Amino acid sequence: MTHRPPSPSATLLISCPDQQGLVAKIANFIYSNGGNIIHADQHRDEPSGLFLSRIEWGLEGFNLPRDLIGPAFSAIAQPLQAQWQLRFSDAIPRIAIWVSRQDHCLLDLLWRHQAKEFAAEIPLIISNHTTLKPTADQFGIDFQYLPVAKETKAEQEKKQLEILKQYKIDLVVLAKYMQILSGDFLTHFSKVINIHHSFLPAFMGAQPYHRAHERGVKIIGATAHYVTEDLDAGPIIEQDVVRITHRDDVKDLIRKGKDLERIVLARGVRLHLQNRVLVYGNRTVVFA
Repeated sequence: MTHRPPSPSATLLISCPDQQGLVAKIANFIYSNGGNIIHADQHRDEPSGLFLSRIEWGLEGFNLPRDLIGPAFSAIAQPLQAQWQLRFSDAIPRIAIWVSRQDHCLLDLLWRHQAKEFAAEIPLIISNHTTLKPTADQFGIDFQYLPVAKETKAEQEKKQLEILKQYKIDLVVLAKYMQILSGDFLTHFSKVINIHHSFLPAFMGAQPYHRAHERGVKIIGATAHYVTEDLDAGPIIEQDVVRITHRDDVKDLIRKGKDLERIVLARGVRLHLQNRVLVYGNRTVVFA
């Protein structure tokens, strides 16, 4: 028995000042053009008064061709002072994974991709070390080695941006890439997800497990977040924690933390790829 692939759908992510009739206006736009809503969710943020919504509908039988959906909705969005994004389910994003020496998050993402958990392509791995080139070779993925030093950082970031453009990359995933991206880089390429090995905002920066152990915490965590110029302070996509005890030493914290890092990063990437994350200010609404 053959399974038909799911029909393509469109997703709108919208934020605007809350006002009467918003849901009706958006739903009527879809209904009046012959669309069938598959999923709809919304949230009113206090105290900002922002209305935030994710609405997905099937494209089968929809009257507007794809290139006209955006302009047509823009006419509705403009008087609402809305910020919005339009995505199509069959548009396959291209991901570049950036790594240093640790392989646990990289391998987890590649295994999940191989198992078709992600609707994405991974044509590129970038690293400031050559340690993980054999892994890239094993999975048939191009590997670019770009060592980074303080005096060469700006030059290397220019090369990284050129490579991302060359490979038509839509999303960068920092899978334990132990370097800080500059504000200039992020101005040119802002779709970057990082995994941090603590429950942010606790223990930002380096060696959070060592500092957590010194503090005697009873839980440790991991955080997937969008990267901004402020270190480990970007909008949070996903987090999780695991309990520890006084018997756990730093090595135990690192071992347990690595398990969390894999899971949390995979969840964060999946939510992004499914167009379920809406950023407003330095916060997110995740329509899971």
